[in-house]
Amino acid sequence: MERQFLRIFFLLFFLVGCQQVEINKLETTAKEKNLDSFENSVYKNDEDKSIWTYIQDNNNSNDNLVIDNQILSYMNMHLKDLDKFEEYLNDSYYFIYFVVNELEKNNLPIELAILPYIESNYDPFSISSSGAVGIWQFMPRTGRLYELNKSWWYEDRHDPYKSTEAAVGYLKYLYERFNKDIYLTIASYNAGPSLVDRRINQNKRRGEDTDFWSLNLPSQTKNYVPKYIALRELILNSEQYGVKMPNIPYDSVVQKVNIPGQVEILALSEFLDIKPELLYKLNAGYTKWASAPKDESVFYIPKDKYILFTNETNPFNKTNDINWISHVVKRGDNLWDLSVKYDTEVKIIKEINYLDNNLLSINDTLLIPLGKSKSNSFIPYEMYIVSEGDTLWGIAKKYNLDVRDLARMNSLNVNEYLQLGQQLSIGNKNIHRNIESKKRTILYSVKQGDNLYKISELFDVTIKSIEEINDFNESTLMPGQIIKIAIRAF
Repeated sequence: MERQFLRIFFLLFFLVGCQQVEINKLETTAKEKNLDSFENSVYKNDEDKSIWTYIQDNNNSNDNLVIDNQILSYMNMHLKDLDKFEEYLNDSYYFIYFVVNELEKNNLPIELAILPYIESNYDPFSISSSGAVGIWQFMPRTGRLYELNKSWWYEDRHDPYKSTEAAVGYLKYLYERFNKDIYLTIASYNAGPSLVDRRINQNKRRGEDTDFWSLNLPSQTKNYVPKYIALRELILNSEQYGVKMPNIPYDSVVQKVNIPGQVEILALSEFLDIKPELLYKLNAGYTKWASAPKDESVFYIPKDKYILFTNETNPFNKTNDINWISHVVKRGDNLWDLSVKYDTEVKIIKEINYLDNNLLSINDTLLIPLGKSKSNSFIPYEMYIVSEGDTLWGIAKKYNLDVRDLARMNSLNVNEYLQLGQQLSIGNKNIHRNIESKKRTILYSVKQGDNLYKISELFDVTIKSIEEINDFNESTLMPGQIIKIAIRAF
């Protein structure tokens, strides 16, 4: 401990001048942004308190930690563009109250609500190159340990509410395992508790200190905790650093609703008069155009829209008439038998699933409407999100459309270049709607022992899609090679 005290003393002595320089810079920035209006942006009474004042008033950070050069660098990274940083903080708008509330219920430090900023910037659609998912970046194995499951219709790891309950449960376990040491808790969340335990035991055998700063941990974890401290310092002392905290109330801004039967997501967004992207963000666990065919569907909606559900004319008060199932193709299945089984027609199954012929592949999933009430002229509607490598001609070919019709449908020129993330309408919105999984293109570094099958399983994509986007085959795959993968964002 004596050695640790001396290290901190000399570090503090060394950094006095450095910190003064940085603070002067921050003060200048604050003046340039005219923070006289800052007082008006923060809720001042108990009835109308902001989430930030609540965190500032109720945090457990009393460790008197020295802000070293590494932490300062992360702080200045955020502060060099205050407008961007404030937008970054506002990305938690719909979820941070729920996170803080869950942490409090489990007697955990509420400043742990900062972690999802580092993990995903509170993006429930976030997917890492290693396969971690959601605002808490759960890996599949850890997710399963905390009962985060996956079906054809739903992915719990993307669900911001279920994943938060699981993450808080995991953090509680880590917090108790490491004797309520918040830095070791955070480090073990990043690196895994077993690794942190091994490093602690190594230091014990050497007679060395076992605090986070003394452990020989991976560089990612060594950086992870300072990133957390930097954000904590800026949030807890926002006024000092000239940060105008976004207006996020200390109250839930979403409302949970239970709706009878299966629900078409686009129809619900139209009823609420909100963009489907927002409805998907609040309910990111839904991976298809509708909820699963169950007696009841659960949705989170903006709180100010809940009044619409109290209206007697609300069409969602009774069970909706849509009824779809997903069928996993088994050995011996054919389209004729499936059409008879589900009381529909071969033509409809082919149109809905974009089948060019009658051949089926084992384990493929087919979307099937129940009953012949669905029109023979069924044309699904999709909101297609342009990924890397997409062209108007290629998309038209994929959906068996005339490229001129696709261009006209989206007010485009046939030869117009598409932008990544651009939304295209596919099909006739008035006949039916089917929002397909949004795609994002990521880069992946091939590891020793990788093959296309292993990579396709990791990211839940087809081998064919990997080959097509990279224009190669199995034989050209080598360790260290950077390849593109189009993954689902929801």
